Amino acid sequence: MKTILKLEELAMLLVSIAMLYISNVEWWWYLLMFIGPDISMLGYLAGNKTGAVLYNIFHHKGIAILLIAVTLIAKLQLPFFDPDPFVQAGIVLFGHASMDRIFGYGLKYENGFKFTHLGEIGKK
Repeated sequence: MKTILKLEELAMLLVSIAMLYISNVEWWWYLLMFIGPDISMLGYLAGNKTGAVLYNIFHHKGIAILLIAVTLIAKLQLPFFDPDPFVQAGIVLFGHASMDRIFGYGLKYENGFKFTHLGEIGKK
């Protein structure tokens, strides 16, 4: 991936880390950011199609932003609702997706783990 795109992804990762810091979260939220969404790779045990769908759900920035937005809208409608864990989960998903993009791991195609929207993993 081009250096400028990696720098852009790095900036998004750093913003995510800063947002967690500002939110004064427990230490394990940072650990969750770095490894949590990768549990979705277990979907590949059920086949490439299931694996790709699960991986993409947990690594799609749009879904992360949607989670944050829906949570904040719900807070407006339900004053007793605590949005913090859901917003923090959205930040984790967003930051993790950015980190993966830095290393060349993109959203997956159904024909195998190494086939991504950024190109084939490991192919130079």
